[in-house]
Amino acid sequence: MVKSLNTEMAHTTKGTWFREGPIYGNIMVGDKAFEFYNDTKLQDYVQIPWDEITYVIADVYFGGKFIPRFEIRTKQNGRFRFASRKSRITLKEIQKRIPRESLRKAPSFIAVLKQGFKNLFPTHCQEEIISEYYKKIVQSNGWAIFL
Repeated sequence: MVKSLNTEMAHTTKGTWFREGPIYGNIMVGDKAFEFYNDTKLQDYVQIPWDEITYVIADVYFGGKFIPRFEIRTKQNGRFRFASRKSRITLKEIQKRIPRESLRKAPSFIAVLKQGFKNLFPTHCQEEIISEYYKKIVQSNGWAIFL
């Protein structure tokens, strides 16, 4: 049996850990760590101390009315994605234990698409390519039509 890092629990709820596939269990927010324990396999567990967490990123929909999942990013071990039945309450309990600037809102679908289009056609690269093209035309002909 795994020993908990916490001495007292502030919040406990059913949740899902998205590893290779969904793993169902219990999410526990305590005074010293965030913990997840699997219902069926006792060796599938996560214990993340509060000082190890760098960011908590939440997927927020409908102005904060619906939060389906959140991601915890750590200093050494990477990313952990979770969903819980009461994600909003879970995040409020997490917010009490980590700094405010460590909580982030995930970009929306439209923001991701917008950023993707900006990366496809970066404006500074286009300006450099066009200005070099015009310089070559001016140098070869001796006059500038396009300037």
